[in-house]
Amino acid sequence: MGSENLGLKVFMFPWLAYGHISPFLELAKRLSDRNIHTYFCSTPVNLNFFKTKIPEKYSNSIQLVELHLPSLPELPPHYHTTNGLPLHLQPTLRKALKLARPNLSNSLKTMEPDLLIHDVTYQWAAAFSLSHDIPAISFCTGGATMVSYFCHVSMKPGTEYPFEAIRLSDFEQQMLYSTMISYRKEAAEEDPGDKVPPEACKTMLMKSSREIEGKYMDYLSEMINREIMPVGALFPYPVSHNEENELLEWLGKKKEFSSVLVSFGSEYYLKKEEIEEIAYGLELSNVNFIWVIRFPAGENIRVEEALPEGFLKRIGERGRVVEGWAPQTQILGHSSIGGFVSHCGWGSMMESIEFGVPIIAMPMHLDQPLNAKLVVELGVGVEVVRDEKGRLQREEIAKVIKDIVIGTIGENVRRKVGEQRENTRLRSQEELDGVVRKLAQLCGKSTGKLLQTDDGRTCLTVDYN
Repeated sequence: MGSENLGLKVFMFPWLAYGHISPFLELAKRLSDRNIHTYFCSTPVNLNFFKTKIPEKYSNSIQLVELHLPSLPELPPHYHTTNGLPLHLQPTLRKALKLARPNLSNSLKTMEPDLLIHDVTYQWAAAFSLSHDIPAISFCTGGATMVSYFCHVSMKPGTEYPFEAIRLSDFEQQMLYSTMISYRKEAAEEDPGDKVPPEACKTMLMKSSREIEGKYMDYLSEMINREIMPVGALFPYPVSHNEENELLEWLGKKKEFSSVLVSFGSEYYLKKEEIEEIAYGLELSNVNFIWVIRFPAGENIRVEEALPEGFLKRIGERGRVVEGWAPQTQILGHSSIGGFVSHCGWGSMMESIEFGVPIIAMPMHLDQPLNAKLVVELGVGVEVVRDEKGRLQREEIAKVIKDIVIGTIGENVRRKVGEQRENTRLRSQEELDGVVRKLAQLCGKSTGKLLQTDDGRTCLTVDYN
């Protein structure tokens, strides 16, 4: 390439889950704003969904790269994503991804990026990248609290996690133990050639902010001997959807802070007894709500059949039950929303803080119990307490919802989450500017110029010779 005034060329490779792809894409937008070109790689079924979320202004700076997985009888192309994927096919998807490495290799050779930013779950990606003489950096789309807790349990067994706010019940510990067993099994299945010397990867990007998790980042950095660089909340830019009109019109008829959004993410499917307790909890609360319910692909479950008999008739205009998808960011940003009944997935938690919406924490699996404890520690939400067997109780659900939407507890939490939002926003630009400098350094482009724009952003220019 001739001498041109360009930014870095970065190849992004997220895990095949919406909850991972979305923050990667938002990071790509932020880097594009700072004169960094992105090759964004995923399977066609994922890219077809996310291409609608890329505004026209990024059409030249974010280039979509299709990764084709091999055809397996039990894994047709519409299953080349975790969205709607039956749980028993998760290992098959990982196997197919492993078999697709030659296709990924061809893409790297064709694009010739300066750097690979890979999902932290791809332990093999750094070694794979180095074999192509491309420096790599991992990106964790979860939080430092979760990662530091898992590392502590693995590296310091038998000792207590040093932060008192993160204390789990026996039920929650068992839930996390099952998750760790799964992660360890995946690590054990890695090829020896996929192992990367610790000195080869000394930095990890993290979708978080020191305003939220500073002490947890420091503890994680100390344990794994890596620099942890937050990239901010990565709140998604709003995108218009025709489907949102009816819900927003309905919300527009409700009083300020009078309603809650109820959603448990795109990767978790509620059990029958959970649906029942949540439904009765919402009914007992007498609070307006939008409830998003998802079912595994191919199960052909009708919403009316999953809910308690007569539920929809009894709640009438007080609630809306939506199957599959709803415009979460637009709903959270509406003035009528006074709370978010959330599983405390990391992305949903960060979005709720961004909009200043109090969180009604109802963690279901994975890292969510840890995130829920962090929500309580920050003062931005209240957790729904389960019984000693880990079961949800409708009375407790109703009580917490009413406390947040109607009671003085809600007023205090709303003030606290608003303060957290402003502090996080102020820190995020500074954190991203630091990341741009780090990326240039990793690529050996530290001689490139870092320019300040009129709105204060740090943009990068590099001379290619």
